[in-house]
Amino acid sequence: MDKTRSVYSLFIALFLQSFTGVSAAKQPNIVIVLADDFGWHDVGYHKSEIKTPNLDALSAGGVRLENYYVQPICTPSRNQLMTGRYQIHTGMQHQIIWPCQPFCVPLNEKFLPQLMKEAGYATHMVGKWHLGMYKKDCLPTRRGFDTYFGYLTGSEDYNTHIRCSGIPSRDLNRCALDLRDGEEVATGYEGVYSTELFSKKAIKVIEKHDSNTPLFLYLAFQAVHAPLQVPDHYMAPYKFIQNPSRRKYAGMVSALDEAVGNITRTLKQEGLWDNTILVFSADNGGQTLWGGSNWPLRGRKNSLWEGGVRGVGFVASPLLEQPGTVSKELIHISDWLPTLVGVAGWKTNGTKPLDGFNMWNTISKGYASPRLELLHNIDPLYVDTTPCPGKNSLFTLDQVYKENPWTWKSGFNVSIHAAIRVTKWKLLTGYPGCDIWFPRPENNSFSQDSNNYDPLKPVMLFNIEDDPEERNEVSALYPSVVEFLLGRLSYYQKSAVPINFPDPDPKCDPGPDGAWGPWA
Repeated sequence: MDKTRSVYSLFIALFLQSFTGVSAAKQPNIVIVLADDFGWHDVGYHKSEIKTPNLDALSAGGVRLENYYVQPICTPSRNQLMTGRYQIHTGMQHQIIWPCQPFCVPLNEKFLPQLMKEAGYATHMVGKWHLGMYKKDCLPTRRGFDTYFGYLTGSEDYNTHIRCSGIPSRDLNRCALDLRDGEEVATGYEGVYSTELFSKKAIKVIEKHDSNTPLFLYLAFQAVHAPLQVPDHYMAPYKFIQNPSRRKYAGMVSALDEAVGNITRTLKQEGLWDNTILVFSADNGGQTLWGGSNWPLRGRKNSLWEGGVRGVGFVASPLLEQPGTVSKELIHISDWLPTLVGVAGWKTNGTKPLDGFNMWNTISKGYASPRLELLHNIDPLYVDTTPCPGKNSLFTLDQVYKENPWTWKSGFNVSIHAAIRVTKWKLLTGYPGCDIWFPRPENNSFSQDSNNYDPLKPVMLFNIEDDPEERNEVSALYPSVVEFLLGRLSYYQKSAVPINFPDPDPKCDPGPDGAWGPWA
């Protein structure tokens, strides 16, 4: 009887184990690849003239995320990736972190790599940080990463790794090195193109990794952010592109694509690929001023239009249960923290309340997304810092607040730069940013599309499922939807913490022979 019961128990245990998925197996290796300023139209599988064979092949064998959202600019997307929380909940709803600003993502926020370390992972980062560096506690190696190689600010020269920035109150433009190995200044890399440098550093991490420990690697490329710099051989296939900015940009994308191919090839050579989950994501929409394209979407980087917030994204992994598929479920960059911690078999204990959701079943099995709502942002201080063709004036706070009846009905100041998505509906208030439909770059022109160009309103509603290009504004047809969404914005605004955007500190100056880094 006991023997029979033991055999039966063993059978049940094996049976149940077969259904527990990733969590019951060996913890998967996790690789996140973040591309900077990568436009919606700039990947091959979106019918771009730019060739991305590695990204195309990886995504075709994985799950392409075609209803995936990021933030309009660099720091906010990286902040939400690391914390799983909306930027209104970390005080970072306005702009980016500039080199001389004395702040970083609040130190009481628990980062994704900290959770992965708790789960037993070796954690490594290569590339762009841009989450604050005014004091050492803000650095990657103090926030969960075992190792780090990269740069701390938002942009720099691809070859010299020099960043130039104004020093407040000193009437000085300081140009200094921004490259770190761990917490030490990294020298000796002048002339090494950053896309190639970062991919080689990531490859070394993979080659040295002990396969008995799960790997967490975050690779945040500088590419394809300005300045437009790339070795000539990457531009050679694009002689047919007449626009010089677009031609250089295309070469930069090709270098990025090659680097991702080299990373995945190394994972396979080291015997890690079969148990790896690779996430590829843009950090925001493409910048049309520097060769990027979000066609056919409206807007660009630093706007709340789809061209600023709908991101190129996919997951590639042998662990996917439905590979070779396209997901149109609503997913946001804040969802990666609970998703990846979940597949690692760990819990999000110790974090502040998350705004992200665990999307593994949505991505791997094709289940419906648990996310029905997405706050794009609420920024009362928003200013579009880049020129938008044909724009001479913007809404002002007082004019719209006093004149628009929606403010009085909802309690939400509709002059504020804000946007929210609930199921198929998207509501924008205030000035969302540059609202141009930039045409296909194959036209060798970056002039705006003037078709169906209506004046902006302080409250605008779009059915994104039917109208992803945001051409048909329908607020007058659905006043009850507008009222509900304004109520949701009001709800989120009440939960927002004060904006943290301090004045620059002149103590940031690294001096003529120094390097950008902590000064406080």
